[in-house]
Amino acid sequence: MLVVLGSGTPNPDPNRTGSAYAVLVNNQAYLVDFGPGVVRSASSLSPTWGGKFEELEVKNLEYAFLTHIHSDHSAGLSDLILTPWVLGRNVPLKLFGPPALEKMADHVLTAYEDDINYRINGSQPSNPEGYKIIFLENKEGVIFRDLNVTVRAFRVNHGNLKDSYGYSFITRDKKIVFSGDTTLSEVLIKESNSADILVHEVYSEEGFKQKTKDWQIYHKAHHTSSVEVGLIANRVKPQKLVLSHVLFWGADKESILKDVSLNFKGETILAEDQMVIR
Repeated sequence: MLVVLGSGTPNPDPNRTGSAYAVLVNNQAYLVDFGPGVVRSASSLSPTWGGKFEELEVKNLEYAFLTHIHSDHSAGLSDLILTPWVLGRNVPLKLFGPPALEKMADHVLTAYEDDINYRINGSQPSNPEGYKIIFLENKEGVIFRDLNVTVRAFRVNHGNLKDSYGYSFITRDKKIVFSGDTTLSEVLIKESNSADILVHEVYSEEGFKQKTKDWQIYHKAHHTSSVEVGLIANRVKPQKLVLSHVLFWGADKESILKDVSLNFKGETILAEDQMVIR
């Protein structure tokens, strides 16, 4: 099962928090990206706040996979390290991603050293493990496997940011693929073979025409247009195509879906925060 925790971009849309997703398997949550608002978005779907997913209780957030270091995908890191610990997580957070993620996490722990020491040594109930991290650097291929899921990482094309990854999550009955931020990628297409759900970033072809030339050059080198996503999906043929990290630039949902449908006739979903996709 896929839960969209955040479908946003660097543009601060009050209805879309930073990029973040959860793959739920056998009462375990595996996060993909942790943009601004990730912990509160997960909490909103937990029983504590009227939701249905025990695995999204904040103290149960134990695994997180980062596609790349850009802030709209990673700015929730301090919250993900510290808040679940404060609320009872008693095992280290397992982090997977590019090398810079380890440096980010180390800096978070240094920045909050006084806070951590106060909570451990003061009167607040706490434990000495839940704020710690275990970092595993991405490589191409299988990077994680347990009884629930096998996770593969693969490089994608996000401008000159070489440590940019997509992920595939393979469970007993589902294959869910995340593009990360990328242009049209042959590697992604290959890795998405037989995908049940393909989560792909997108920008509006219509909105793109309104951008200045310098921004057009940037986005063309870093992202995928609504027409291109349709071409990709036509080759992959996922059971469900989920459009997320949507750069609208003034265009509407219908125009983006229309662009995609020029080349892909399958089920296409434009992601919204807190959306559950089975």
